[in-house]
Amino acid sequence: MAVAAELAAGTDKQTSTEKARSLGQDAWRELRRSWLFWASGILLVLLILMAAWPTLFTDVDPRQADLRNHYLTGPQWSHFFQADWFGYNVQGQSVYARTVHGARASIIVGVCVTLAVTLVGGIVGMLAGYFGGWLDTVLSRLTDVFFGIPLLLGGLVLLQAFTNRTIWTVTFALTAFGWMQIARVMRGAVITQKEADFVTAARALGAGTGRILFRHILPNVLGPVIVVATIALGGYIATEATLSYLGIGLKDPTVSWGVDISASQKDLRDGPHALLMPAGFLSLTVLAFILLGDAVRDALDPKLR
Repeated sequence: MAVAAELAAGTDKQTSTEKARSLGQDAWRELRRSWLFWASGILLVLLILMAAWPTLFTDVDPRQADLRNHYLTGPQWSHFFQADWFGYNVQGQSVYARTVHGARASIIVGVCVTLAVTLVGGIVGMLAGYFGGWLDTVLSRLTDVFFGIPLLLGGLVLLQAFTNRTIWTVTFALTAFGWMQIARVMRGAVITQKEADFVTAARALGAGTGRILFRHILPNVLGPVIVVATIALGGYIATEATLSYLGIGLKDPTVSWGVDISASQKDLRDGPHALLMPAGFLSLTVLAFILLGDAVRDALDPKLR
C-alpha cells in the first residue's frame, strides 16, 4: 500500500509538472524533436550569417569585373569558396561573390516586410475582432478590397510611382498589399479569445481595454500569427526576386538574387551557372522558411502532435 501511494504521489507530481509548463515551453520541447526545425534552422543560420557578414564567406568584391579573362567562365567546383567556384557572369563578375552578397538585400526585404505586415495586420485584426460592430465592418471590408489585389500586381503598380527603387521602397510596396492575411488570422483568433473566461474575469475586475488586449488576449493569439508570418516570409523573398527579375524591383548597383537572375537570363544558353546559382539559393531560402513554418505550426497546434 505504501509503495502504491508513493507511485500515485509520483504520478500526480509528474502530471502537475507537465501541466505547469507554458505553451511556449511545450512548443519548444516539440520543436527540439522535429527534424524539420533543425534542418531549416541550420540552413537559415547559414543564410543569415551570409547576409549579415558576407566577408566570412568571401573577400571578393561582387562588383569587380574582369572581362579579359573571365567572360562567362564556367564553375570550378574544386575551388571551394574561391572567386571562380561558381564561375563568372557575362560582365566577368564572380557569381559566388554576388550570390553571397545578394543574400543581404533579399533577406532584409523578406524580414522587414514580414515584421511590417505582422504589425499592420495584427493591429487591424485586433481592433476588428475585439470591438466588432461598425469598426469590424469597415476594417473587414477594407481588408476584402485589398485582398482582391494580388501581391505581385499591387507591387508592380505601386513601384511604378518610384523612380529610385531601394530596399525600403520595395518593402513599403509589399507591405501595402501583404497585411491582409495576418489581419484575418488575428481577427478570428481575437474573436475566439475575447469570450474566454479569463478575459471575462479580467473585465469584471476592472481591467482596461489596453490591458485586456495586450496582457490577456495577445499572448494567446500569437501562435497562429507566428506560423502564418514565418511561412509568408519565404513568399516575400520570392516576390522581391520576381519584381527585380521583371525590372520593377531592385536594380544595379544593388546586389540581389533577383537582379542577378534578371541580368543572366539572356545568356542562359552560354552560361547557365550565372542564373542557376542565385536561383538555387533563392529556392533554398524559400524552402527553409516554409519548413520552419511547418515545424512551428506542428509545435503550436496540439491536434497535429
